[in-house]
Amino acid sequence: MLTHSDLKKGVEIIIDGEPYEILEANPLKMAQRRVVIQSKIKNLITGNVLSRNFHQGDTFEEAKLLKSGVKFLYSHRNQYFFTELKDPIKRFSLNSKKIGSLEVQFLKPGQIVEGIIFQEKVINIFLPIKIQLKVTEAPPGVKGDRSQSGTKQITLETGAKINAPLFIEEGDIIEVNTDSGEYVRRIE
Repeated sequence: MLTHSDLKKGVEIIIDGEPYEILEANPLKMAQRRVVIQSKIKNLITGNVLSRNFHQGDTFEEAKLLKSGVKFLYSHRNQYFFTELKDPIKRFSLNSKKIGSLEVQFLKPGQIVEGIIFQEKVINIFLPIKIQLKVTEAPPGVKGDRSQSGTKQITLETGAKINAPLFIEEGDIIEVNTDSGEYVRRIE
């Protein structure tokens, strides 16, 4: 069992029978009162993020989550279809709200990602923090005001549009941060 003082970023707990991940946990002590942990938690099944306060004496069961490789197959009408690597016959789908609207932009068919398993069912997926994608459209860079670094909007093989430096051209392979959706570097 975990207590309120064990709540840190990344810890996974069970609240009302559902797994939650702690995104933020900040202790707050107001004059002569007990310490309260102000936190933001994410429901790993629905994807909802909540603000919640935990008090001294609260106890939690640690979520027992397994991780397994899954392969992205295709998307259709806001549903994303996957198959388990160990057993390709087992297919499942998740919607974009559950996965995260930023993350779904970087899924490409055949890509291997990490599936989160709770009570023998895949409830969500994790993408790697950095992913390599091919640039399919890149307008020519326009020279102009150089007091700030120049950027242009490019299109990736998954259809995602991001800002990248002017030197990026069509056909380049770039690395993208899936948490922020930002360009990281060009792969040589």
